[in-house]
This record gives sequence, C-alpha cells and structure tokens, in this order.
Amino acid sequence: MTNSVAGTKPGKRERLIEAAVRVFYERGVEKTTIAEIARVADVPVGNVYYYFKTKDQLIEAAIGAHARTLDQLVAELDRLETPQERLKALIDGWVGERELAARYGCPFGSLTAELHKRDDPLEGRASEVMQELVDWARTQFEAMGRPDAARLAIALIASYQGISLLTNAFRDPELMVTEGERLRDWIDSL
Repeated sequence: MTNSVAGTKPGKRERLIEAAVRVFYERGVEKTTIAEIARVADVPVGNVYYYFKTKDQLIEAAIGAHARTLDQLVAELDRLETPQERLKALIDGWVGERELAARYGCPFGSLTAELHKRDDPLEGRASEVMQELVDWARTQFEAMGRPDAARLAIALIASYQGISLLTNAFRDPELMVTEGERLRDWIDSL
C-alpha cells in the first residue's frame, strides 16, 4: 500500500498500523511486543510512542484497520448485481485466503477471540466490527426474500469461522475449499 503519491512509502503511523495488523495476526496480541511491530514497520522503537502511547492503542488502531478493510470489501461486493453473487464472492474471497487461514486462522476472528480472553474493553469494538459483517450478510439474505435472514447470516459467518479454525488446526487449506463449495451450493439452494 502506498500514499497518494505513486511510489512513496506510507507514513510511519500507517506503517505501524499495517505492521500491528500483520504481527497480531501472525503471533497473537499477547506474544507481540511494540518493538516487534516497530521492526516490521521499519520505524525506530522510540518513534512508536509518538503515535501510540500504549499497546492497547495499537490494538485499537488494528481493529480500525480491519473495519476499514471490511468496509472496502463490502463496497466491492455491493457492486455485484445479486445478493447471491455477493455472498458467493465473499465465500470465494475466504477460500482465496486459505493458505493464510491454514497457517494463522481467521485474521479478525482470531483477534476478536484473543481480546475476549483478556476481558478487554477493546473486545466490544472488535465485536462491533464482526457484527457489521453479520449485518451485511443478513441484508443479503433479506434481499433474497428470506424471512430467516438473521439466522442464515449467523450460519454463514459461523461456518466460515469454524472452517477457519479447522483449516488452521489441521493445517489443511483444502478443508476451506470443500466448505466453500458447500456454502456456494447452499446459497444456490435458498
């Protein structure tokens, strides 16, 4: 990702946020240090505190980055003509990330679960972002005329979270391919 001027390096704050998202995903919140994030961001560790006073502020910024990514994804999906196409494109995107899921699990689901274990005030913000995805899926099922849209949305997101966990546990990306095919067929059957 680059700034608006082609070829320029993102600013330190943006690099720190990108690094936090990546390192939290790969190592988890508890195992991650501010020094590691600074190293990945190519920012002197002392400069981190100019932008983020605490690790929790970096976590909050990472949650915000996930929210922006979700907003961008939803905007792209909403360009598709039918709710079925939008839902299947979401599934295809998940399947496309299967190698990362096999290694680290779901990027946002893992973070959310970890924050819940900490009895962290940030868990509420993470849950809000997850709720945005569930709400978007619900609107797609509603557009399909389904009176059970809320239940279907939960089932879809739960299927993805479950297969992400199993894909990671068994280090088998093909599990996600198989579940993606099942979910696409399920969407077609509704």
